[in-house]
Amino acid sequence: MKVNVGGSDRIIRLVIAVVAALLAAFVVKSGALAIVLWIVAAIMLLTAVVRVCPLYLPFGINTNKRV
Repeated sequence: MKVNVGGSDRIIRLVIAVVAALLAAFVVKSGALAIVLWIVAAIMLLTAVVRVCPLYLPFGINTNKRV
């Protein structure tokens, strides 16, 4: 897959991942909302690390400036 997540997009995803994980761990702690927050954190972290967002592909979105 081609890289489609750029630098600023990557930073935003990392921040969202950290915030979601902190909320899940220290505020919500258990229940459905905690599970959703952990899933969001994992997805955001994964897409930031691999720099590919599958949801961008069908829409042709590419925030990576190095094309």
